[in-house]
Amino acid sequence: MKNLDFSHRFISRLVRQTLAVILAGGRGSRLKGLTENRAKPAMPFGGKYRIIDFPLSNCLNSGIRQIEVITQYKAHTLIRHLSQGWSFLRGDFEEFIEILPAQQQRGTQWYQGTADAVYQNLELMQTHRYAYALILGGDHIYKMDYSTLLGFHVSRGADVTVALSVVPVSEVSRYGIVRLDSEDRLIDFREKPESLPSGWYPGDQAIASMGIYVFNRDFLNSCLEEDSGRTDSGHDFGHDLLPRLIASAKVYGFRFTDGSGIPAYWRDIADLDAYWNSNMELVQVIPECNLYDLDWPIWTAAEQGPPAKFVFDEPSRRGMALNSLIAGGSIISGSVIRSSVVSRNVRIEDGCEIEQSVILSGATIGTGSRLHRVVVEEGITLGPGTHIGYDPVTDARVYERSSGGITLVR
Repeated sequence: MKNLDFSHRFISRLVRQTLAVILAGGRGSRLKGLTENRAKPAMPFGGKYRIIDFPLSNCLNSGIRQIEVITQYKAHTLIRHLSQGWSFLRGDFEEFIEILPAQQQRGTQWYQGTADAVYQNLELMQTHRYAYALILGGDHIYKMDYSTLLGFHVSRGADVTVALSVVPVSEVSRYGIVRLDSEDRLIDFREKPESLPSGWYPGDQAIASMGIYVFNRDFLNSCLEEDSGRTDSGHDFGHDLLPRLIASAKVYGFRFTDGSGIPAYWRDIADLDAYWNSNMELVQVIPECNLYDLDWPIWTAAEQGPPAKFVFDEPSRRGMALNSLIAGGSIISGSVIRSSVVSRNVRIEDGCEIEQSVILSGATIGTGSRLHRVVVEEGITLGPGTHIGYDPVTDARVYERSSGGITLVR
């Protein structure tokens, strides 16, 4: 894709004419017990954030300040987070983050798919002024300037634009996979195929939909109205709408790169292994997803509380953390933390060894415990001398374990 160079005035006009719609109702069953009592976008991440903070921050940093969040599955945690941390926009300036719970707006059924979720809220969306609808997933980790995506969409005269990233060919069954022509127009779309036809991609990487779409307002309305009446549709953007639209509409693909043509950072938090891996990437010296980038901050709910504290400095009793993220309010007492993410208000008692683990808010790790490649749920207390992550057979009898060897304690 050629570099895009748009004027500031052009971009400013586009973002003011855009309504962002974040689909945040998913359960995320492959995350096992982590989503038993919360929607996937409400999952804690990186010590102090929730996953939904990333698309929301992208919107604000891109200049988009009209945002709808569509919820459904166990939305209480998510709604509370949005109310506490994202209620600062000025309605008198036509800035807002509105929460749209599932309400059976059209009929007696709950949302049947991603397209149906938007369709059931069309009347509420149309009370706002916008020319473009930016449809986003609420469960991905990435930093994207949506204004560049919008500029691409308008410059191509597209009806629909799909944001694209690259994925290993071995993982195509997890994604919507596309083919493009020389002008970046979609010529084929396969949703989560078991395999790809011969010759689609000669190398080891395929091009996947990120679940991010730009629609012209009237075109989206007509597509959703037509799809709602089809008995052969699952009412999903990737599975139903996009494959049909390719033949009759101008559908383009926007390659998400870092500006130099290299694919940019994007992670789909699909399962427990992906969740653990994405957290572990943050502890690298120079992580691809830089949370310390002041030019593109990730916002979240601000919690009042004390800073993190490390206590005791004796040869066999020293509180320290190496290559780790430690959130505020946590106390590390005479224990060693390596390559881990520790969330707010965690207590880690004397003599513990925590390595390559994610400890969520409010957990307590008892004296002399050892954890390796473990995710500990919020509020959990582990008694003294607990060892997890060293004996997979024993761990599997007591805890949930992923195919990649991550143990979930909840």
